[in-house]
Amino acid sequence: MKEKSFASLPVVLVDDEESVLHATAAVLRSAGVANIEMVPDSRELLPSLERQPASAVLLDLFMPHITGTRLLPDIVHLYPEVPVIVMTAAQDVETAVRSMKEGAFDYLVKPVEESRLVASVRHALEVHSLRRQMGVLKRYLLSDCLQDNEAFAGIVTNSRKMRALFQYLEAVAVSAEPVLISGETGAGKEMFAHALHKLSGLSGQFVQVNVAGLDDTLFSDTLFGHKKGAFTGADQSRAGLIAQAAGGTLFLDEIGDLSMASQVKLLRLLQEHMYFPLGSDVARPSDARVVCATNRQLAQMMRQNQFRSDLFFRLSVHQIEVPPLRRRKEDIPLLLQHFLDQSASAIHKPAPEPSNELLTLLANYHFPGNVRELRAMVFNAMALHRGGAVLAMDSFRQAIQKQQKTGAEDVAGEAPDGLPILIPGRFPTLDEVEEALVREALKRAKGNQGVAATLLGLSRPALNRRLARRATQAQSES
Repeated sequence: MKEKSFASLPVVLVDDEESVLHATAAVLRSAGVANIEMVPDSRELLPSLERQPASAVLLDLFMPHITGTRLLPDIVHLYPEVPVIVMTAAQDVETAVRSMKEGAFDYLVKPVEESRLVASVRHALEVHSLRRQMGVLKRYLLSDCLQDNEAFAGIVTNSRKMRALFQYLEAVAVSAEPVLISGETGAGKEMFAHALHKLSGLSGQFVQVNVAGLDDTLFSDTLFGHKKGAFTGADQSRAGLIAQAAGGTLFLDEIGDLSMASQVKLLRLLQEHMYFPLGSDVARPSDARVVCATNRQLAQMMRQNQFRSDLFFRLSVHQIEVPPLRRRKEDIPLLLQHFLDQSASAIHKPAPEPSNELLTLLANYHFPGNVRELRAMVFNAMALHRGGAVLAMDSFRQAIQKQQKTGAEDVAGEAPDGLPILIPGRFPTLDEVEEALVREALKRAKGNQGVAATLLGLSRPALNRRLARRATQAQSES
């Protein structure tokens, strides 16, 4: 059974005084808690919870028919993951202690101060979210299954690393906390954000914005909107992207490029679930789930005072690091065929077969541009394909050799996977280094000289001449 999202579960208010119900609901809605169910008859509570699970229950202790003191142990026993906040006019310590012993999450005395009420409910929702996530993770550890394969249909993979990320994504989808998706350019971070939105079950839209290059004013206007007359040219009010993402997901891409001033505003939004449109002094609630993505090392930026530590830790409640393609090379054949089918369909051509030589070449390439780079290679190759059952390799060789000449495939902070050339007692000569590199390239290419030449950045005739020269030298030395 698919988990209902955190945001889709209501906060249930139980009180026989309808004026109290409506006043409490109004306070919570103004604080951004949109999904509220009011139960004026205590007899209806347990049947209601059986039909629709709750994220939290606010329970009055003294009611006609069935008192809150009778209901509390039943709720705790039947729904242990649901925090129950007792809210009553009784101020005696004994009642409070008894309620907490029976499993109440918090005890509030009427009339409740608004800030105290909001803080208690928010804390309860966070605890409920964590309890549900732990439950989902436990089930995954025991079963190794996915509840919603369809949500990941757009991500082509056979990788166990990716499957583990899918399971984690399903677990955190029930949370309302922010999610930080990191990974290199072209690795597929946006696709993970879309999958998370599908899994969340949120009724609102998926709204996306790239914040790179946005100054503070433009960032504020884009996200928060503005009132008429807020600045020169603002001849009418405009809702920002947060309003568009109400009840849904707000995806902020390239979050590592956000200015320090804008980071403060984003932090306030995440902490308070409130924002101010430009030119307005009236705060508006937000229930949009915030998902961020970056290809930068935010932890390092934080240590260098380029990214706020409080924002970093607020965003890092749930973290997903999408592995680069070179760390999941088992996906290359699958992705290659996927993009072949896509590109062939786009230009109304039959899809040719990739050769074993091409698969060997791609398996030995570093792919600095990840999945996006492979896609570009395949689409270009299909555009140049002149017919035949086997896909030509020339365009792939040219693309790889061009990338190698620029030196753009070096990945910072990652050790190279090449062959260390060690000769005990002395420094190797250039001839020895060249011979070792040629041997390693032929080994990786499984003896295919064309693939080896591409890995070395040489033409095939140039490699053949080197091999012939070395064969001649070996014969003369013998």
